[in-house]
Amino acid sequence: MADKRIAKNVIRKVFLEDLGLKLLALVITLALWLGVTGLSTPTTKRLTVPLNLSISSDAQVMNVPQQEVDIEISGDKRKIEQINRSELVASLDLTDLAPGDRVVSLSPDTVYVALPQGIKLVEVAPSRIAVNLEAVEEKEIEVKAETIGQPAAGFEVYDTAVLPQKIRVRGPASVVRILEYVQTDKIDLTGKTAEFTAKQIPVSAPNPKAAVLNTFVDVVFRIGEKRIERSFTIPVAGEIGKTATFTLFAPKTLLQKLQAADLKAEMILNDRGELAPQVILPAELQDIAEIRKLTVK
Repeated sequence: MADKRIAKNVIRKVFLEDLGLKLLALVITLALWLGVTGLSTPTTKRLTVPLNLSISSDAQVMNVPQQEVDIEISGDKRKIEQINRSELVASLDLTDLAPGDRVVSLSPDTVYVALPQGIKLVEVAPSRIAVNLEAVEEKEIEVKAETIGQPAAGFEVYDTAVLPQKIRVRGPASVVRILEYVQTDKIDLTGKTAEFTAKQIPVSAPNPKAAVLNTFVDVVFRIGEKRIERSFTIPVAGEIGKTATFTLFAPKTLLQKLQAADLKAEMILNDRGELAPQVILPAELQDIAEIRKLTVK
């Protein structure tokens, strides 16, 4: 009997004394357990993230492939909720892909996304994308100077020299092979009356897929008084009875002052060893005058 009484007392103390406190402790414990186990319960989530293609330096993407992909990730719910989705990027390595039209598989095995430890990439959609890769080539090409405006009244551009005359461009083979020139930014000629050099002018290609390797050039403009034409007939030195008839294209003021006596015509051996007429101009005209329609009779 004594043993039974002791047992009852023990049971009463364990289960009935301070019952309220014990129930409260049980509720708190249960809540904590549910909270912890609930947060660590595996979960999945779908996100839309940018797709970044890594390609070889010797190739270029010609089409406009998928810009974004949908990914499904799984793992600890708490870690997933802490992910900043704006920092997620799906990366696809195409550095070993040969040029041509290709269909590339997108899967957790081929796509890399930087995720917290314990979070896995489960799925990528779409599962395939079309990519057109083309081999890259380099080519040396002419530079054309683009201008805007006109020199002052009564003046004109005699000639233009770009330094360097040619530069290298790099881009897809189909683009580079048909590219005939690259051009400078527009250079303003408004009101100019004399020679000047435009320095460090940016250069660009008509097709944006072609990259200009030398991005700046200098451009020299020779500008002077407008030129006119005037015809002359003068005797050929050392050739009795022969005359040279020709037209001079030169600055108006100088040409109007020029006399036939200031000019000389003679016969010389050309590069083929044949006799050919030559007109000798005064020094002030030698670099700016053009001889046209030269005949000897």
